[in-house]
Amino acid sequence: MQVPLEITFRDVEKTAEVEELIRRKAAKLDKISDHISSCRVIVEKLQKHQQNSQPYRVRIDMTIPPGHELVVSRDASKSDLHQDLGAEIRWAFNAAERQLKELLDRMNGDIKIHQYQHVQGMIERLFPEDKTGFIRTIDGREIYFHANSLVNRGYGELKAGMGVRFSEEMGEKGPQCTSVQVVDVQESY
Repeated sequence: MQVPLEITFRDVEKTAEVEELIRRKAAKLDKISDHISSCRVIVEKLQKHQQNSQPYRVRIDMTIPPGHELVVSRDASKSDLHQDLGAEIRWAFNAAERQLKELLDRMNGDIKIHQYQHVQGMIERLFPEDKTGFIRTIDGREIYFHANSLVNRGYGELKAGMGVRFSEEMGEKGPQCTSVQVVDVQESY
C-alpha cells in the first residue's frame, strides 16, 4: 500500500490480537494487488446501550488507481447479533477480497461488463444550495447523498438522470450514500 494502513476503533477495545488480525488480512489484500493506494478499516460497536448481543460493524475503504474506491460494510440488521468481532473482521475482508479480485479482472479485461450493469441508480433530484441530492435506485428506493460522498465528479457537474454506482449505509434519517460514482452511460435507462 502506498499509504500505511489506517485502523480506527469506535467503542471497541483496541487489542493487539484484533489489530494483528486486521493487519494480516490487509497484508493478504496487498498481495492480491500491489496497486492499493490506501486502506482504512473502521471497527465499531453499534449498540452502546446494551450489555449483551452488541453487533459490530467493520467497514473497509480501499482506493485503487485510477479512481476506484471499494467499500465493504454490512448493515447490522443483516449480521448475527451474537457473532464475535473476529468473525465480522474475517467476513469484511473476505468481501473486500472478492471485490478486489473482481475489479482486477475487469481492469485486465478478463470480465466484460456492459455499461448498464454498472448503474445502481440515477440522480433524481439535486439541491445546489445545500450541495445535496437524492438517488433513485433500480429497485425504486430513494437515497440521500452529499457532495462530500462524490468520488469522480464535482457537485457542479451533476445533472438529474445521470447513472451512478454508490455505497450506502443507514444514517440518522434513513439510507444515505457514503460514496457516489457517476457512471458514464450514453443511453438513458
